[in-house]
Amino acid sequence: MNETELKSLIANILKDMVGDEKEEKQKIEVQGAEQLVCLDCEEACLEDITEFDIKKQLLVPEPEDKEGYLKMKEKTPARIGVWRAGPRYKTVTSLRFRADHAAAQDAVFSHVSEEFVEKNGLIPFQTLCQSKDEYLTRPDLGRQFSDEMVQKMKDVCGKPTVQLVVGDGLSSAAIEANMEDILPAIKQGLKMYGIDINNIMFVKYCRVPAMDVIGEATDADVVCLLVGERPGLVTAESMSAYIAYKPTVDMPEARRTVVSNIHKGGTSPVEAGAHIAEVIKKMIDKKASGIDLKN
Repeated sequence: MNETELKSLIANILKDMVGDEKEEKQKIEVQGAEQLVCLDCEEACLEDITEFDIKKQLLVPEPEDKEGYLKMKEKTPARIGVWRAGPRYKTVTSLRFRADHAAAQDAVFSHVSEEFVEKNGLIPFQTLCQSKDEYLTRPDLGRQFSDEMVQKMKDVCGKPTVQLVVGDGLSSAAIEANMEDILPAIKQGLKMYGIDINNIMFVKYCRVPAMDVIGEATDADVVCLLVGERPGLVTAESMSAYIAYKPTVDMPEARRTVVSNIHKGGTSPVEAGAHIAEVIKKMIDKKASGIDLKN
């Protein structure tokens, strides 16, 4: 069967499924979410399935307590209320799973663009990793810098009270989605405490312990690293802030304070920024971070 015959066969199947081919569009309702089938295309195409809010999408037919089900879904991004076709998930559930998985892969393997870094006035640095594959297979290199990069830190950043660092981490999507909202919130919050922020760094191929090298090189009182977290099926845009008072290489993880789950479906970037500024001020006052900050 050649390509023309295959397209003709698909067109006939679609015609049988959705009716008259002369109708420009046929709306299909999936429990409150509408998908559009374009019959004037060579191939059937749907709206972006990831635009549907799964917390509002109930696929259970004739539920005994629909309001209770939806109320439960509002409290979790877990895939509940998806129903089945025999022993298998329904098509819309399977497609959403695959779409979310693809978004997670894209977030890991894509890069924060140089234009984005330049537009936001960030100073570019890079760890010893030379490629995304090396970054994923050699975590140790994502924690280290060349001698030239370390010297550049000393020359450019000096000895700041607070050194802000943006690292791509495992999700470039998290940085591009949250950074432009969270940085102004942090800077404004710190300014209220009389602390000015200059020379914000961007680290390519960044692992969390890279902040320790930065702490030693700049001799900053506090280093705050905003980094893209490993994406999952709930969101590919989650970012965390790792903050430490005078971090040093090989220090215990207990000395880090973490603000996590920063994204539009979790802690909003603006809210997180205000909280981070408060945490940094507390660190400076108590000269401690991590577990020691709670004592």
